Formats: sequence, C-alpha cells, structure tokens
Amino acid sequence: MLNQELALDLMFQALSDPARRSMIERLCRGPTSVSELARPLAMSLPAVVQHLQVLEASGLVRSEKIGRVRTCRIEPRALRNAEQWVNEQRTIWERQLDRLGEYLAGQDAQADGKPAHKGKS
Repeated sequence: MLNQELALDLMFQALSDPARRSMIERLCRGPTSVSELARPLAMSLPAVVQHLQVLEASGLVRSEKIGRVRTCRIEPRALRNAEQWVNEQRTIWERQLDRLGEYLAGQDAQADGKPAHKGKS
C-alpha cells in the first residue's frame, strides 16, 4: 500500500507541471523523439531532458536510445493507476454528496411541516 501511495505521489508531482503535461499529451498520440517533444516548448533541450527524467521516475514515460535518437513513449498502466485512484475518490465524494442531499431534503421537509421520510411509526 505504501509503495502504491509513493507511486501516486510521484505521478501527481510529475503531472503538476504544465510542460510535463504537454509532453504527456503529445506522447498519448504515440512515441516520439526527445527533440520532437522539445520543439513546441519554450525551453532548452537539457531542461526538456530534466522534465523527462521526472516523468520516467514517476513511471508515466519510458524511453530507449537507439543510435543517437532517444524515443519516448507513454506507460499506459501508470495512467490507469491514476485514473483508478481518481475514480475511487469521485465515488467516495458522490456518496457523501448523496447523503448530504438526502439530509438537506429531510431538513426542507421538516421545515415545511412534512415528515422527513416515509416509514413505520
């Protein structure tokens, strides 16, 4: 469990930067070279490499060097782990909001002089 939490922490830290999110968006369309990833970004190639290192450390991206070209690709399993965590949090919050809605509806009904809910007396 702790290992899974650390992986999520690293992933969300990696995704907190707009340049890294831009790289992820590009890599979702398919593998590409580091220089191709750097092209639309207003930063030096060494800065792009540092961002890629953060993405690789988080498990979101992996790269391989063939000859003089380093090609990067997305790691879909890592994104699925983040998606699963977000969905779990959404479910928790939806349940809490449903309960709050039920409570508030009961309060409104009581204020109107109606019974809060139907049931046996």
